[in-house]
Order: sequence, then structure tokens, then C-alpha cells
Amino acid sequence: MNQEIIPKTIIFVKNTLHEAEGAHDWWHIYRVWKNTQLILKTENANSLICELAALLHDIADHKFHKGDETLGPKIAKEFLTSLNLENHIIVSVVKIIENISFLGGYKKSDYSSPELAVVQDADRLDAIGAIGIARTFAYGGYKNREIYNPEIKPNLQISKEEYKNSTAPTINHFYEKLLLLKDNMNTKTGKRLADGRHQFMELFLSRFYNEWEAEENFI
Repeated sequence: MNQEIIPKTIIFVKNTLHEAEGAHDWWHIYRVWKNTQLILKTENANSLICELAALLHDIADHKFHKGDETLGPKIAKEFLTSLNLENHIIVSVVKIIENISFLGGYKKSDYSSPELAVVQDADRLDAIGAIGIARTFAYGGYKNREIYNPEIKPNLQISKEEYKNSTAPTINHFYEKLLLLKDNMNTKTGKRLADGRHQFMELFLSRFYNEWEAEENFI
């Protein structure tokens, strides 16, 4: 039975997200799942709970469901229940999905677990570095946002609701979320991998501004 759980979950997620926006599609889930497996090599956490949470964490992202943060956990719980899993596994996975999001950095939670730490880091790694840059501009294009507008400054004290409803230029997202993630990683492996990806984003932004102003001192 346990050998069938992950394959069944993969099929369910692929089918559910077959028309998803490119930055939040099956391949985002796949990368978070792979990041989770990598981090698990150095962390003491329940691998089944972690892998299930990684696969189901964006099954109904609030960004595409009118801001509803309850739908994803509900769908995940219904699916996990259909697999006849032990209740503590279902509860743990749902709790991770409920608490994984960044949401402007202002979402406070009294829930913590080794499994949440692993999956949250795995998800945050996919938000930074080369992949993170690609996803950020893909989503910005999907939302028809400006790439950059020097007259619209990043909101460095953005609230949860402001973050959810933001229409700011895509470059602002680096300062309102992406560049903050390195210092909010939970695990040793997550922190190590985040450091290199963070440096890549800083290099990208430096070159972006040089090109924007037609300067020649490229790094």
C-alpha cells in the first residue's frame, strides 16, 4: 500500500494542475518534491509526510482561487482520506499546507514541525535563484504587470493583505519576498543552497539595472 501512495498522489496532482499557470504547475511541484528529497538526506523528519506535503502544497493555490486559503488544505485532506492513510499523517500534511506560505512574511503561526521545516525550505528554494527569477517573471507576465517602474518603490513593510492583492511591478517582488527568503530558511541544507541562489539573484539585479540605464559596467 505505501508503495502506491506517492505514485497515486503524483497522478492526482498532474491531473488537477494540468492547466495551471506556468510558475505554479506540475513542474513547480516536481522541483519542490525533488528539493524535499534532497533536504531529507540531512534532516530527521518523516519522509512520507514530507513528500506528500511537497506534492500537495499547491493543489489549490489561493492566488488562483480568489484568495481562498482554505481550499487547498480541504482538497488535500479529501484526497489523503481517500487513500485510507493514518489520521496523524493526514493531519500533519494538512497542517504543513496551511502554514507553508510566505504571504509577505507577516503570516504568524504557532505550528511547527520538522516536516514543515523541510517542505517550507524546499518550496522557498524554488522561489529563488535562476528558477525563482524565471517563475517571478512568468507570473508577472500572467498578471500583466510591469517588469519595472522606477517610480513605484517596493513596499518593505508590506502586510499580508497588501501582499496578496499587490499589482506592483515584478522587480518589486524581489525586495518584498525573494531576497528575504535566504535568512528565513529552516534547515542546514536549505540555508546552504539558498545562499548560492541568493547571490545569483543579486548578480541578476545588478546587471538588470545596468542594462536598464544603458550602462556598460556589466559584472
